[in-house]
Amino acid sequence: MRVAATIARSSASRGFVIVAVLWILLALSSLALIFSAYLSASARALAANDISLQTEALVSAGVELAAYQLALSDAKVRPTRGAFQFGLNDANIAVSFTSEAARLDLNYASKEMLTGLFTVLGARKDAAAEYAERIVGWRTRPTPGSENVEAARYNALGYAPRQGLFTHVNELALVAGIPAVLVDRALPFVTVFNGSPDVDPAIAAPEVLVATGKLDNQQDGFGGRAASPNGAGSGDPAPNPKSAAPAAQSPCYRVAITIRFRNGHRTTSEAVIVLGDKVEPYRVLSWQDDVEPRAPVQLRGRS
Repeated sequence: MRVAATIARSSASRGFVIVAVLWILLALSSLALIFSAYLSASARALAANDISLQTEALVSAGVELAAYQLALSDAKVRPTRGAFQFGLNDANIAVSFTSEAARLDLNYASKEMLTGLFTVLGARKDAAAEYAERIVGWRTRPTPGSENVEAARYNALGYAPRQGLFTHVNELALVAGIPAVLVDRALPFVTVFNGSPDVDPAIAAPEVLVATGKLDNQQDGFGGRAASPNGAGSGDPAPNPKSAAPAAQSPCYRVAITIRFRNGHRTTSEAVIVLGDKVEPYRVLSWQDDVEPRAPVQLRGRS
């Protein structure tokens, strides 16, 4: 009996040890799984951070090279646009630059030009004139002692108009009464960095040329002859006699940098720079990463 009891106790003890070992193995297995997941997440985070750091460095290199290329030219014969490519860090970088004189300046464009732009983009002429009036009201400071009629329009919206210069084109969405769809259509053609009430017809899009009266509208759909940087139309612009006037010039350039990595990752950034002097060759005025390519804006007839 004693032997049987001893054997039973020994078997129970071994069973307890086996269960304990199994629990330890299960815990170690869980720990291994957790550690594996942690390593995988860390690797992905480091890879994403590495791409982000590389992208920032490559965009900076693209902007530097564009500024250097522009600085090599005399100010009087400086190119209004250009493009180049280079390879660095297992990536192909395409850089293009265009003078901001290609766009209508929200701060200086006349009411007539703004009306023309919204009309080209699909608004009725009376509505387009109203939108242009609101833009002028947004950027104009009221005369001392006069009733601030423009500010009263914004009471229901819960904010006041700037009544000063636009600081960013996205402020256009805050101007009372302009539909969001027209704001989106207008953004590729406007700027706050031109610094002039006019545009350079040699580089402006057909939509802008029609709006400013520098392109005859002799065909259906507002000048189907002209090729737009946004893809609208085909052929070369045919400026009317008004385009013989001196072209607007701007020291500001919009630089677009598209980076294609060998792993297939692709990103597009955009910066606006202003050229300076030998002490400070250029300054960055605006910088935007992960720029979404815009759909072509088709020229529209009046409705």
